[in-house]
Amino acid sequence: MKYINNLTLFMQKKSNSQGHALIETLRLIADPIKFLDRYNQVNQDSFVVQVLGINSPPVVFFNSPEAIGEILAIPSEKFDFSRATHVFRPLMGDSSIVLQEGRSHQRLRQLLLPPFHGERMRYYGATICDITQQVTKKWRSHSTISLPQYLPQITLDIILQIVFGFNTGERYARLQYLLTNLLEDVTKPLFSSLFFFPPLQQDWGGWSPWGNFLKRRAEIDRLIYAEIAQRRTEFDPERTDILTLLLSARDETGAAMTDQELRDQLVSLLLLGYETTAGSLAWAFYLLHRHPEVLAQVRSEIASVTISGATLDPEAIAKLPYLNAVTQETMRLHPIALIGTPRMAKVPLQIQDQALTPGSIVVPCIYLAHHRAATYPDPQHFQPGRFLTKKYAPTEYLPFGGGARGCIGSAFAMYEMKLIIAQILTQFELKLIDPKPVKPIRRGITIVPSGNLEVAVTLLPRTIAKNDCQK
Repeated sequence: MKYINNLTLFMQKKSNSQGHALIETLRLIADPIKFLDRYNQVNQDSFVVQVLGINSPPVVFFNSPEAIGEILAIPSEKFDFSRATHVFRPLMGDSSIVLQEGRSHQRLRQLLLPPFHGERMRYYGATICDITQQVTKKWRSHSTISLPQYLPQITLDIILQIVFGFNTGERYARLQYLLTNLLEDVTKPLFSSLFFFPPLQQDWGGWSPWGNFLKRRAEIDRLIYAEIAQRRTEFDPERTDILTLLLSARDETGAAMTDQELRDQLVSLLLLGYETTAGSLAWAFYLLHRHPEVLAQVRSEIASVTISGATLDPEAIAKLPYLNAVTQETMRLHPIALIGTPRMAKVPLQIQDQALTPGSIVVPCIYLAHHRAATYPDPQHFQPGRFLTKKYAPTEYLPFGGGARGCIGSAFAMYEMKLIIAQILTQFELKLIDPKPVKPIRRGITIVPSGNLEVAVTLLPRTIAKNDCQK
């Protein structure tokens, strides 16, 4: 049995200086897939590294279904989640569901879940289709466009309209501009490194990196709090956006969310659902157009449920089995998040053959779990059919994490992806300009295809006109 009791001795075997921890942290930030693959080649089921900053505790990555199942079954009170996810605090805020634990986390989860499931989803389908049409309406036949330029526009507008309830106006335009620019900077390795190294978080004025971030965050917060205040004053229960639902939500004691809780959940939903979904869509379009036989089958399936050969029915699209398999396989091969929620052990724990001391960081590794040959034969290849012939356990397939810390917006993200893919494929024929394979590269908190992902556009006959998406 392999024990992790003498942490100092372990790290001395890896390196005799703190320089090793710094190098490993930078490697993780710069190329996380290469980092994970390198360690996994030596230790197939789990491995230990020192990352998350200098002088950090050991971080233990697990990827076997058995280990992940054990992790998800361990009572949450035996873990400290906030200390293991501190890198998100400056962006998401102290009250974010990502940083909460115990009763507070359960309360927020109960308040946030209803808008993303069940009948509520039907309110969002037509809006997703309409926004996709609006963003792509200037695409013309014989033109060349870069998909990564447009897909984030679609997903950001969807969040601003469906989550925040924005449609038009000065506040909407300003918030869209500020968020686009800030989130673009967050995706850059140098800027994002600030969140991993607290000593670099020094406010030396607007010209310093951290001072500039704080200034922009303050302006974004001002706009969000102004919107919350206005919506409280002019509350309209007929509105279907998620902010309205959260304003009216009450916990078991009858208490509503505070302004800060609302702000932090809205920003968390934005950060977790904007660039991540756009990245998954980029992979989906790339993979579809690298595999013509898959693309042809998806097109045929979508055509089978369109109305008069043109109008999309969101609910019918969402139920298409092969399109669903394509989105599932896309997120298996290139998961939205490479890891599940990190958690710090409060007490001694035994997970498979690892005996963990308090302070160890436990990480369920989604990327490696999705690339286990024992679970997914030929794991490096795009094979949507595997999801038609087998149902995978939640410990084998977990693109949105799992257990009580799983993503609350998972059903919405899948729904959104399928509608956007169907809407674009019904309107346009796309062809990759550069047929060479792309590489996965880090962009913010997700992994996207390298390059500009340029495609040649052909407008298909009898495309869907504005507002043709069935209400």
